Amino acid sequence: MADLLAVQELGLKLEAGRAGLEREVRGGYASDLLSHVMARAHEGDVWVTVQAHQNIVAVAVLLGLAGIIIAGGIEPQADTLSKAEAEGIPLLTTDLPAFEAAGRLYALGIKAAGGYAQVAQG
Repeated sequence: MADLLAVQELGLKLEAGRAGLEREVRGGYASDLLSHVMARAHEGDVWVTVQAHQNIVAVAVLLGLAGIIIAGGIEPQADTLSKAEAEGIPLLTTDLPAFEAAGRLYALGIKAAGGYAQVAQG
């Protein structure tokens, strides 16, 4: 996660969870539906979302995610910051829209860990 902070094109700001910055990013996932993240994200993924409530930290801990990026210039709630700090989950923000943030992460080589890009037949 620490390497992502150095990428100026992402405009990331560390809000909480400095203790977890050594986590390796193995892939990425973008969604705002917690149920989708719980079903489809993988351990080591960096998660791009516009959700800012403390439940995002609980999901990240449950799945062993590398960290969370809150996009769109949205500020995390105070209880979210406290929970991320306590759990050691890197919580970063960017002013980029979620689509743009995910695209830039992809361009940096961070791909979907589970190979989810499947075209539905029928």
